[in-house]
Amino acid sequence: MRRALPSGCGVGLRKEHFDHVLAERPSVPFFEVVSENFMVEGGRPLAVLEQVRRDYPVALHGVSMSLGSAEPLDPAYLARLKALVDRIEPLVVSDHLCWTGLGGHNSHDLLPLPLTGEAARATARKIRQAQDALGRCILVENISSYIEFRDSSMSEGEFLRTVVEEADCGILLDVNNLYVNARNHGLDPERFLDRIPAARVGQIHLAGHEDHGDLVIDTHDHPVTDAVWALYRRALERLGPVPTLVEWDARIPAFEVVLAEARRAEAVQEESHARNAA
Repeated sequence: MRRALPSGCGVGLRKEHFDHVLAERPSVPFFEVVSENFMVEGGRPLAVLEQVRRDYPVALHGVSMSLGSAEPLDPAYLARLKALVDRIEPLVVSDHLCWTGLGGHNSHDLLPLPLTGEAARATARKIRQAQDALGRCILVENISSYIEFRDSSMSEGEFLRTVVEEADCGILLDVNNLYVNARNHGLDPERFLDRIPAARVGQIHLAGHEDHGDLVIDTHDHPVTDAVWALYRRALERLGPVPTLVEWDARIPAFEVVLAEARRAEAVQEESHARNAA
């Protein structure tokens, strides 16, 4: 599967940085935005995004498609997303391998799925429906989780592989989420990386978390930890060069702080490439 984004490490476009990005036009390979924040008819955020899109590649990253729900996909949501896709022409559209609501109510959380063949097939059908509606392939992201289902019969890596191969879609590999789940559930992240189809990974996410010892929480409000950097290096060894993005969604610092994390990711990519080429 072709990797559509430019190589290197992009940055999330957040409202706290709008003025800086428009004035300074920082040297980054691409920006990513949360789709739902721009699925509107007008307003400053959409105007800023249109200005940024003229100068940079853009990725749309959704949080509310609810691909794993037992309920049908929301046609009104898909229509608004399609309108944004047509307007912005992003290089990538992604969402999460989860469910987010029930009965028309959004939980505003990314809720885990039972890792079963039935759930994998049902989710793959939804992904194919979404791709048909949008007229393009999408990427689906592995989520962080804090509970497991007794009925699960597959590993997380096997579940992800089953879904994306049946749906014929791509993967957005969140390395921080992989680390969080490995700690919370005693999983082997190396086995996860070995199970997923490398050619389908179109993007990687990095982020910070809170470590409470017996519980690790995916917060996106800290720098990337050393343990996640180490797992990122391992992922690049397995997958090769993959466009990467640093997420920082809460307690957002100055743009230069986020940019420094992106530069560190690019340095890790260069080290990995040199090592693989030797």
